Amino acid sequence: MKQHDARAAAPTSHPIQVLLADDHAVLRSGLRKLLDAEPDLHVIGEAATGEEAVEKARALQPDVVIMDLVMPGMGGLEALRRIAKQERSAKILVLTGKPKEQVLLDVLEAGGSGYVNKMSSSGDLARAIRSVVRHEVFVDRGVTKALVQRSGRTPRQQAGAALGRLSAREREVLALTAAGHTSTEIGAQLKVSPKTVETYRSRIMAKLGFEHRSEVVRFALRTGLLRVE
Repeated sequence: MKQHDARAAAPTSHPIQVLLADDHAVLRSGLRKLLDAEPDLHVIGEAATGEEAVEKARALQPDVVIMDLVMPGMGGLEALRRIAKQERSAKILVLTGKPKEQVLLDVLEAGGSGYVNKMSSSGDLARAIRSVVRHEVFVDRGVTKALVQRSGRTPRQQAGAALGRLSAREREVLALTAAGHTSTEIGAQLKVSPKTVETYRSRIMAKLGFEHRSEVVRFALRTGLLRVE
């Protein structure tokens, strides 16, 4: 990570608790120093393997996990799946170099909240952490471009036409689903029951011919329903 100029921290009642999961000790050390220099961020633990990341997430209950996908043992993607399942409140940001499109979509499908390029500045990483804590999706601009441009299944014109088949409320539910919100969270925001949200979601998937959240995310990116940082 490259050093950045000082920036105003996002207001928070307490420091955002961060767990670092990467098998390179030097990188973890560098990230710890950079993040702990931010007044609203605090690194509470480190993990060098996928198994250790799962264990530390359970024990420390961080707000955000910074996860490398290439680690010894079960690997980062499986660790991400397990953490997302067992620690519903934890947001997971993936550190990435030049990932393949399908890997990125797999991460979103598994419950990840976004990606940060390993060559990004520490300011971008801090901004990403604050974004996902606000229940937003953070995707590096270069990654966003790859997701949108390399998705040949649904040309932009067709995506726009498909969007026209959705009602205003269905678009809201689709956007919130793509951003990673649960049915309960969406229901609270839209003032409807979680069961009603599930009904909307099933209707959306049927209208668009989708089966997985990764397809929803890709579609939301292409049509502008999902605005990423």
